[in-house]
Amino acid sequence: MRFVSASRLILCSLWLGAAVFFSAVVAPSAFGVLRSFNLVNASQIAGDIVARNLSVINISGLIVGLFLLLTLFVVRNRRGRAGLITELICACLIIASTSVSRWLFAPRLRDLRIAIAMPFDQVPINDGRRMAFDSLHGYSVNALALAMIAALVSIILIARSGRKTASGEP
Repeated sequence: MRFVSASRLILCSLWLGAAVFFSAVVAPSAFGVLRSFNLVNASQIAGDIVARNLSVINISGLIVGLFLLLTLFVVRNRRGRAGLITELICACLIIASTSVSRWLFAPRLRDLRIAIAMPFDQVPINDGRRMAFDSLHGYSVNALALAMIAALVSIILIARSGRKTASGEP
């Protein structure tokens, strides 16, 4: 039982760390470094790098979310009803957010970038395609943020549950 709880905590923490690192370091660095070379298509290249990495983050988030969901029923006796329901909701949010981002937002963003057919930085801000891209990008960022918050709440709940068990509390 402890192995399952430890695995849940470690996997969720690793995924959250990867998602934070991606959001705070990888994505901004890709755009910053490539734009520093003054390439006409710097945003396109950076977008391709970020999209490929985000795909890994989303698929691994889906796997971690499914693992949390499946193992929740193994460790359910270690927590109260409210904790169980909260963790169930968090696992479902991770699964839904990463899935929607990977299989709905990412293909649409890719299609919009292809439809623009010119360096993205040269597209006027009021262009309908750019506005649609920016809006969809915002939804994608929010989906990842929601999954990250749900993962953080799950980590706290798992850690609290493990602490109660270790101290002999019910």
